[in-house]
Amino acid sequence: MLIHVKFSTGENNISNILNINIFVFDQYVFEKQFVINMEFSDLKPEEVDRAANMIKAISHPMRLAILDYLGEGNQLSVTEIHNLLKIEQSTASHHLGILKDKGILASVRKGKNTLYYLKRKNLSILIRCISECACD
Repeated sequence: MLIHVKFSTGENNISNILNINIFVFDQYVFEKQFVINMEFSDLKPEEVDRAANMIKAISHPMRLAILDYLGEGNQLSVTEIHNLLKIEQSTASHHLGILKDKGILASVRKGKNTLYYLKRKNLSILIRCISECACD
């Protein structure tokens, strides 16, 4: 599929066309224009360390379950998470704190509640991939 996006620049209203090649792989849509081919060898040591710490934080079964509920742009409070997972509220808070500390989650205050959400949208793709791989 090829999409043409028109935009105008300058006083002369010159029209330019930006071509974005989009291809579908399974259920995911990737925009070729924005895919960065980066290897771990391209990363600085502190970036590799940060990535490893994020993966360690995600690797806990309870945290994977939390991330699954927070996928697709959902925002949930500690109370909602502890009710969904049938765990103690303090346990939910503990896991949310770890995920937030590692840069995986962010939060926003709404009234008396703090709502947690995925800091980066592409993390929901990672969680979905992990879920699908586990079901094979």
